[in-house]
Amino acid sequence: MALRIGAPVSLSGRHARFGEQVALGLATWRALSPSVELIVEDDRSQPGTLDVVLPRLAGQCDLLLGPYSTQLMRRAARLGAALNHLIWNHGGAGDDVQAARPGHVVSVLTPAGRYAEPFIRHLVETGDRSPLRIVYGKGGFARQVADGAARAANEQGIPVVRGGPVEDSWNLLCAGSFDEDVAAVERAGRSRVICAVAAGVREFGTAVGDPRGVYGIAQWFPGLGGEAAVGISERDFLDAYQERAGRPPDYPAVQAVAAAIIAAHCAEQAGGTRRAELWPAAAGLRTATLFGDFAIDLRTGAQTGHRTVLIRWESDGPVAV
Repeated sequence: MALRIGAPVSLSGRHARFGEQVALGLATWRALSPSVELIVEDDRSQPGTLDVVLPRLAGQCDLLLGPYSTQLMRRAARLGAALNHLIWNHGGAGDDVQAARPGHVVSVLTPAGRYAEPFIRHLVETGDRSPLRIVYGKGGFARQVADGAARAANEQGIPVVRGGPVEDSWNLLCAGSFDEDVAAVERAGRSRVICAVAAGVREFGTAVGDPRGVYGIAQWFPGLGGEAAVGISERDFLDAYQERAGRPPDYPAVQAVAAAIIAAHCAEQAGGTRRAELWPAAAGLRTATLFGDFAIDLRTGAQTGHRTVLIRWESDGPVAV
């Protein structure tokens, strides 16, 4: 009997630009994985809708993926605990979300507090210890990215100022919503180093007038996923996604697929789909998918193995740094 996987996905609302990629990624993976069924419901990017959708999916499915966005995943974690289900988190990078519900949430993506590590490492490797201005938007995710960036910069002797005008000549890191990052980059000059979380997805290239030279932080980039020990290969997925969508995927699609792969693998290893069976299987797992390395904190379920990557926008698009 096929495993039935349920996924609340933002097919409409503020997160739809990413939810559409999640849905396309999961549909592509499902076409390559005949042993699973997939049920997708639109959460409309709204916590209230998620309150209805997630329990319904829990009643229909063997395994539950979380929604996209830290805000929605925070709500999903509470719901999962109340329902005594395990939520496979691919869309909520917030440190608090990943660690808040031990035994009920398994995360595949790098936590927000470690997002900026490759950018700070790049500054150090290039000998740039100029002052760094960190601006961030509303919400816990943005604050946690900023906190982690400031901590990493301070450890390397890079002076940090949080907030303030982005029009000056200081190096700049933007951590906010997609629209907040785009607005900050548009206001900032190009005479210094600029890095934005939003620049980690391809839509950034059409959202700003000239993206060239801007660094982005991504959870994944084509060619950097490495060899998959479980699930489909990166190459097979990329080819199938390109054929289906007519464009390459960004990391929201790939991290959703990675969560589904890990969930299905753990169910197979555990011989069941109850939370009490899945949690030990996930806690003891050290492996790699098309998304990269996987390992979780045994106490919380927060991701410890995966790392973000740094990209830079050039004339022909983003390239890995």
